[in-house]
Amino acid sequence: MEHYIVSARKYRPSTFASVVGQPALTATLKNAIASDRLAHAYLFCGSRGVGKTSCARIFAKTINCENPTSDGEACNECRSCIAFNEGRSLNIVELDAASHNSIEDIRSMIEQVQLPPTQGRYRVFIIDEVHMLSTAAFNAFLKTLEEPPSYVIFILATTEKHKIIPTILSRCQIYDFNRISIRDMVGHLSYVAAQEDINTEPAALAVIASKADGAMRDALSIFDQVAASSRGNITYESTIENLNVLDHAYYKRLIEAFLGDNVPEALTIYKEIRDKGFDSQFFVNGLALYIRDLMLACDSRTLQLLEIPDDMRVEMAQLASRCKPDFLYRAMDICNDTDLNYRQASNKQFLVELMLIKLCQRVSPSHKISGNGEGQLKPIAAPTAQTKPAQAASPAAATAANVREAAPAPSPAPAYTPTPAAPQVQPRSETSAPAIAKPKLKLNTPELTLRHRQAEQPKQVAVQESAMRETPYSDEAVTTFWQSYIQSHSAARLLVNVMRTCRPERTAADHYRVAVENDVQINLLNENLQNINKFMRDSLLNDRFSLEPVIKDGPSSPKTWTEREVFEHMKRTNSEFESLVDQLKLTLL
Repeated sequence: MEHYIVSARKYRPSTFASVVGQPALTATLKNAIASDRLAHAYLFCGSRGVGKTSCARIFAKTINCENPTSDGEACNECRSCIAFNEGRSLNIVELDAASHNSIEDIRSMIEQVQLPPTQGRYRVFIIDEVHMLSTAAFNAFLKTLEEPPSYVIFILATTEKHKIIPTILSRCQIYDFNRISIRDMVGHLSYVAAQEDINTEPAALAVIASKADGAMRDALSIFDQVAASSRGNITYESTIENLNVLDHAYYKRLIEAFLGDNVPEALTIYKEIRDKGFDSQFFVNGLALYIRDLMLACDSRTLQLLEIPDDMRVEMAQLASRCKPDFLYRAMDICNDTDLNYRQASNKQFLVELMLIKLCQRVSPSHKISGNGEGQLKPIAAPTAQTKPAQAASPAAATAANVREAAPAPSPAPAYTPTPAAPQVQPRSETSAPAIAKPKLKLNTPELTLRHRQAEQPKQVAVQESAMRETPYSDEAVTTFWQSYIQSHSAARLLVNVMRTCRPERTAADHYRVAVENDVQINLLNENLQNINKFMRDSLLNDRFSLEPVIKDGPSSPKTWTEREVFEHMKRTNSEFESLVDQLKLTLL
């Protein structure tokens, strides 16, 4: 039985023509060989699996070939080519710098450089992953790399060119390898499938190529994996199931839901995706990329940038024609914000569902892109029949209900039901009747006369005054809620340290003064004063409460220690505490 060889090795390029996705680079190398203009050092750069080491081997074999072909390829028939193909050529030396990166390894290679070739014209030294060499090894290699013997050629290969020192870069001809396009990978995979007698679908090969992320070696490895699981019949369904790839049909259904403002459908699709075991952040990123592809499909000039099969490209263009560019831009922005906030969110499912609701709400033609109402969410479902009688209630009864709800109640009151006697709560007058009968009339419209404005203004003031909270409170309550604010904002260390050094002192009925040491502290309190006042008013149920930071008169107070200073002091003064901290490896967060 013949020994099985993986496709990445079996179909590894052996000629320049068989190198996938690097036509310009291979043409340059063949021209250099044909014109006999060979440099003494080359540096091949690029991501993994794009053919750097394969091109280095092909180049080394070709320059030693005794009878090169007319198109600049090795003949594969001379003694040098046969020795190379059988792996016994002494003219080609490969060094893996990832595992041989010390100065001793470089010195050993330099000793081999002194030996001339026994067969052929050149000895080629291929150093793979050269960026892994140590600094001492690089320095030991510099002189030999700059002035090697005439029969020596160095080919360095790396995936991280930025890690190579400039003195090495300046001594080499640098060739940058491109990431292999999906189209090129699909073509090569089709060739491999034909050679192996495997049935494939173009859509399945496109998924494999996309999963490989520009690396031909990875694409061949994935191809072998899918071929093994599908028993030689690679279909789109078997591929996405084997590779755990989310089907684009889900994204298309979501776009349809967005276009129809169908929030329940969007949430249902998201649940189906979660039930299949897909990570929510993976889903968010996939949706963002799909919307980006839709944006490219909106224009025939950018449609060609999509590296997908032609039938899928046509389908994307048809769907994109139904999407407005403003929606696609906003959708990408919403997906990007969700991805940025995903790691910090405590409820990640809620964050993604909120993203889907926003996407459904923003696509409606009635939604304003700018002006009043920006960013507001519309009702998810239409009003039910039970809500219509409440909406049909008289304006006077609605006004009375609003006034009652705004007034503070010391004890629970029974639910208010509008009755014909409701106008007694808010007497109607000739001046106030127009405002009640026409609640939708805007104050800034030309139709509203000065008389109407004067009649409306006292009513608004009365409603605002009725909503003012004036619950009595004590100084102890102020101190308690002051400490509560400190405990609930422990992350703001500077502000908390300042608040711990002072206490509010009553200067008037609802006015308190906070005395601090210097201008820095008073500026810090003033920056957060609005939030502090709001917290205290909500806690005390009194909207007349106010704080005023001032600088303290007289000598400064003793310095207040921070948590870290207290922790360090305890370690210095208590040897047993310090020993306990060291044994348990405790740190102060």
